[in-house]
Amino acid sequence: MRSDKMKLSVIIPACNEEALIKKVVLDILEELKRESILNEIIIVDDNSSDSMPQIADRLASEYDNIRVIHRKPPNGIGRAIKEGIDNVKGDAIVTVMGDASDDPKDIVRYFRKIEEGYDCVFGSRFVKGAVVSDYPLHKLILNRLANTFLQVLFFTGHNDLTNAFKAYKREVIESMKPIESLYFNITVELPLKALVRGYKAASIPINWYGRESGVSKFSIRSLGRRYLYTSLYIWLQKMLIQDDIRDRGN
Repeated sequence: MRSDKMKLSVIIPACNEEALIKKVVLDILEELKRESILNEIIIVDDNSSDSMPQIADRLASEYDNIRVIHRKPPNGIGRAIKEGIDNVKGDAIVTVMGDASDDPKDIVRYFRKIEEGYDCVFGSRFVKGAVVSDYPLHKLILNRLANTFLQVLFFTGHNDLTNAFKAYKREVIESMKPIESLYFNITVELPLKALVRGYKAASIPINWYGRESGVSKFSIRSLGRRYLYTSLYIWLQKMLIQDDIRDRGN
């Protein structure tokens, strides 16, 4: 059952996105307003060196539901997302990239699933109904390998766990703390922790668009090691949880 009182917190971690941040925020605002979704938008400026902080501040001065957090070094998308999480006031949380790769309409679809009673929603770019534009081939290959590894390791049907664009009930996020990841590996830490804790997760097809301007902050070499470490330590958590359940059953 939908609740008109449920509030959505949109966290946008961004660094040096002066060309895109205004479009990202205004597109989200327009879509949420059209759907009459009570919301707040938290832009987390991850120590940008361009004019993005000033653009974000101007947006916050124009809209009461926008807040800006200006981070100091060290940088890291995991750090930025965690700081955003620590400042949310909503009942549900969605993380959206500041590079215009995520579709605002999918934010609404995530929120509707949360309203239906799901604890979290994982979008997939690789199922029927999804639209993917300008995804670099080398990243696509590595993405499919990484997600296949996670599917096998955690016995899950979710096939796009490495994507940062996901939604959670606030209490689900709170139950995962402390959140350990400082970089892009936070994108696997959160969904894997949700799965091993038994939360009810929906999966829907989503759209993804390659960036039109700016520079990607994605580093494949360093990220691979962090993904591996994070997935293995959460797998160990899963084994410990299962052992605890068996012990209590004996």
